[in-house]
Amino acid sequence: MRLGQNFLIDERVASRQVKYANLKKDDIVLEIGAGYGILTKKMAKIAKVIAIEIDSRFIESLERIPNVDVIHADALKVDFDELDFNKIVSNLPYQISSPITFKILESDFELAILMYQKEFAARLTARPGSKDYSRLTVMAHYKADFELLEEVPPEAFRPVPKVASCIVKVKPIGKRFDVDEEIFERVTKAIFMHRRKKIKNALALEGMSSHVPYGDYRAEQLSPEQIAYIAKFVSKHGLV
Repeated sequence: MRLGQNFLIDERVASRQVKYANLKKDDIVLEIGAGYGILTKKMAKIAKVIAIEIDSRFIESLERIPNVDVIHADALKVDFDELDFNKIVSNLPYQISSPITFKILESDFELAILMYQKEFAARLTARPGSKDYSRLTVMAHYKADFELLEEVPPEAFRPVPKVASCIVKVKPIGKRFDVDEEIFERVTKAIFMHRRKKIKNALALEGMSSHVPYGDYRAEQLSPEQIAYIAKFVSKHGLV
């Protein structure tokens, strides 16, 4: 069974997730991957829940929970713009962590409390110079603030995974930098794809000019702000 199919069974963890979300009566919460409904039931006692679940085995039991609207679908194919919610609290299917995170960041919400595999959470919250600092870190930082709240042991799930998990708080900020998003993403991808090379050489390998600021640095040495500066320079001077 794939890692993303491990379901939370620890009531205490679910209670803390609800507390982190600071749910109020007027909130509408999106839950992705509701599974057994451990978290769903706790949230539905406080606020309305929109629960997305792809596995047909869980749909009938989820539909019996009061104050819950169930969507039987693949969350990656659901149009979030058609849903009315202001918070997201989910134990995400780990195999879609990256695409679902960026899909979430394109939607309009106030706060998200999300469960990730520990390794993925470390990359989201990494600092420049650390081994976990990556393209994911930079692109996620562009859209939101991420805070690691706690580590959750494998025993909190069934089947028991081989790795720990982490609860992460996500606060959207819109767009952190005034930059051409396409070029910013292209520059970021290039320098982390060739992270052992100097910035100027990494960009040259991907068909961009090597005459840029911080050209003698490497990707892990630069903050997201500095990478955005390179992208602005590339865009301004037409170096693509």
